[in-house]
Amino acid sequence: MVMILIEVSLGLTNRITTLLKQKLNILLSRFEDPREGLDYSYTKQTELLNKLRRDIAGVITAKKQLEMQKTKLWENIRTLEEQAQRAISQNREDLSRLALERKNANMLQLRPLDKQITEMKTEQDKLEETERQLATKVEEFRSRKEVIKAQYSAAEAQVRIKESVTGVSEEMADVGMAMTRAEDKTEQMKAKAKALDEMIDSGVLTDYTNKRDDMIERELEQVSVTASVEEELEKLKVENAKKKKKSALEQIS
Repeated sequence: MVMILIEVSLGLTNRITTLLKQKLNILLSRFEDPREGLDYSYTKQTELLNKLRRDIAGVITAKKQLEMQKTKLWENIRTLEEQAQRAISQNREDLSRLALERKNANMLQLRPLDKQITEMKTEQDKLEETERQLATKVEEFRSRKEVIKAQYSAAEAQVRIKESVTGVSEEMADVGMAMTRAEDKTEQMKAKAKALDEMIDSGVLTDYTNKRDDMIERELEQVSVTASVEEELEKLKVENAKKKKKSALEQIS
């Protein structure tokens, strides 16, 4: 049971790791600028070339130090030879022997020194040949890098232009669709208005749009009626006054 759980856990971990790698690759691909990658590679190659040149300078310096040491040994050897000759001329065999012993000791130091200088020279030659080859490759890479960057920039500009044109086309398509929808709605509203007119004419609906005119007409009619009533009322009052006056006169007479 434990082994099964371990296997399931490992399988799940592997799936999660793979998924994360996929997502990371997609993210890197989206934000990666190949021009920056080329510049970075060129920088690293240049750093490697400079390090190689520093190594060559170090080898040359060490060889020069060995050559200076060799020169100093030869100077000591010549000095000791002169001292041995002078000691013999002065009957100092002991001093002459001592000088010759030291001379031979210096001679013994020359042999490994010559070997080291030869080895350093061989190493220097190898490094210098490597430096020439690497410098040629770095320069070729630099030239190729600039060409690729220029091509990428040109392609990127074309993509931006085409994306811009495509965007304009999409906007025009949206405008066309909006106009079509507006025309459709306009036709629908016209059809609805005609249908309402037919329903009003048939008496199914009341045309409330003319309600204001009916109210005005009714008010005007009411004003006319009121004026007629007032006029008739005045006439009745006048006639009644005349009757009263006539009756009063008859009573006096």
